[in-house]
Amino acid sequence: MNHQRTIAHQRLRRRRRVRKRIRGTAERPRLCVVRSLKHIYVQLIDDQSGRTLAAASSCEAELNGQAKYGGNRAAAELVGKAIAQRAAAAGIKQAALDRGHCRYHGRVAAVADKAREAGLNI
Repeated sequence: MNHQRTIAHQRLRRRRRVRKRIRGTAERPRLCVVRSLKHIYVQLIDDQSGRTLAAASSCEAELNGQAKYGGNRAAAELVGKAIAQRAAAAGIKQAALDRGHCRYHGRVAAVADKAREAGLNI
């Protein structure tokens, strides 16, 4: 089997294993963290209604100017703080962390830690 297909299949299985336990509601939406090599994206998702309640990413104009590079831990901390502020503006106080196929380490942990510091209960 092709090595890249094997890696992609393993990531898909890990993502499904993590997400089968997490369901976002209006009171406690799913905090979905997606990271690429250059940026990090975060969404608060209500799975019952299928809506995105708030979102933030390192490629936005206001956050992109503050961070030197969008794919490092400093940019992830800015995104975590921004999503917590937007969640508070939307009236959301707690969320369930969906890390996808990524480990709770590095940029994913930085997003979650800064969101907690800014007042979001994860």
